[in-house]
Amino acid sequence: MPDSTQRFSNRVDSYVKYRPSYPSQAIDKLVSSCRITPATTIAEIGSGTGILTKLLLERGLSVQAIEPNRPMREAAERLLASHFTFSSLNATAESTGLPDSSVDLVVAAQAFHWFDLDQTKTEFRRILKPGGYLALLWNERLTDTTPFLRDYENLLTAHATDYSAVNHANITDADIEAFFAPAPVRKATFENQQSFDYSGLEGRCLSSSYVPAPEHPSHATFFRKLQELFARHQRDGQVHFDYKTTLYTGLLG
Repeated sequence: MPDSTQRFSNRVDSYVKYRPSYPSQAIDKLVSSCRITPATTIAEIGSGTGILTKLLLERGLSVQAIEPNRPMREAAERLLASHFTFSSLNATAESTGLPDSSVDLVVAAQAFHWFDLDQTKTEFRRILKPGGYLALLWNERLTDTTPFLRDYENLLTAHATDYSAVNHANITDADIEAFFAPAPVRKATFENQQSFDYSGLEGRCLSSSYVPAPEHPSHATFFRKLQELFARHQRDGQVHFDYKTTLYTGLLG
């Protein structure tokens, strides 16, 4: 499997344009559960192109964004340059470079499944202040709620490069409970959706590291089948991705 910190280097433009954001209700819950105020020091780990970062900054919060992938980090720096409460660091979850006991909240969105969990827990404990919070957030694309989503899942299973190996569903609630332990973890879920014409669907696919890139020998076959799938399922030129957005919050044990 490729180095996880570099998987999205050739997909940044698609990632910025086509990845889903997070529901406002999920951010409201994050703020209330972790007692966030404008004085809260936040470290976002695996911040990528800044999808969550932007939502936090727009609420007047300060974010230290930790991202090891250079193209993704630089995309966030360009997009968020106007926010004076934003800072960006080239570092990893396992070695953030932040001072001991320096942050009130560690948050990771769409990234936790890439981390070495033992090393990461040690690092998060080091950088969190006493009584500091941890929050984990995912948009989970639903796979069987509509005929289109079932067929799309079958396409990925058959033709994506390492889909099963990197699917974040490989991280279970039990894994997350063990990470927070011995402290309890709270879980909240929210609905989310994206709508695409064919161009948007293609872009959304290309934002995923397991979809064959243009230079891959399976690329042409994958996208021919994607066109057929879109033609079968589109209504008024659109198809829909449904998501379950899941937020885990708590103190780090």
